[in-house]
Amino acid sequence: MRVNWNFIKMFVLLGIVVFLFAFATVKNAAREVSNPNIKFVGENNLFITNETVSKLLIQNQDGVKNVLKETLDLNQLEEALNSNPMIKSAEVYISVNGGLNAEIEQKTPLARVSTNASYYIDDEGSFMPLSNNYSARVPLVTGYVEKNNLKNLYKIVNKIKNDEFLRKHVIEIHQNINNTIYLKLRRCNFIVQLGRLEYLDKKINNLKVFYKKNLKEKTLNSYSIVNLQFDNQVVCTKI
Repeated sequence: MRVNWNFIKMFVLLGIVVFLFAFATVKNAAREVSNPNIKFVGENNLFITNETVSKLLIQNQDGVKNVLKETLDLNQLEEALNSNPMIKSAEVYISVNGGLNAEIEQKTPLARVSTNASYYIDDEGSFMPLSNNYSARVPLVTGYVEKNNLKNLYKIVNKIKNDEFLRKHVIEIHQNINNTIYLKLRRCNFIVQLGRLEYLDKKINNLKVFYKKNLKEKTLNSYSIVNLQFDNQVVCTKI
């Protein structure tokens, strides 16, 4: 009987491949995880530090360094990071060489509440604590504010973020108990009375026209109140 050496060679080669794959898999699973490599995406200013992220990882996996890869629960680590009120999203993964990697996207503060409590309103309209590491230059929010009811304020702070004129000039937002809004502008003595936030775009356009006209005439500081609550007009109170 003629021996099919090509078949035998292929069989042996397949056996070697299977052996090497199994060996690599076992060795890879037994590889110890190294110190975590933490990367921040998006915002350059760090409200949460590398050390804080490392501590969160260690506390939630009984020490991440020198842990076997197969025993590491990446979902648990991601949940721990995402539960931090300064983190918007987190992705945790293991590289081929056993390195633990965490990509962190921080929340972005839009305004800083300064009432009986101090915190940020983030870019999703949620609570964000202050950071000991970095203080954002954003408009101040005063008046009547409830931490669990930021919807009205989020509407105006998000408008400020996305409007070049407002972003440049608004330094303070004041909310009354009835949700009416007042604004203070940089280097201006008057208060802008927005009232409720219906027809907000029209009110802001009226403010821009008023500002541009009075800046040209050098009369901006002749007023104490600029009232935008009325349709298609700006009612001003002189000093």
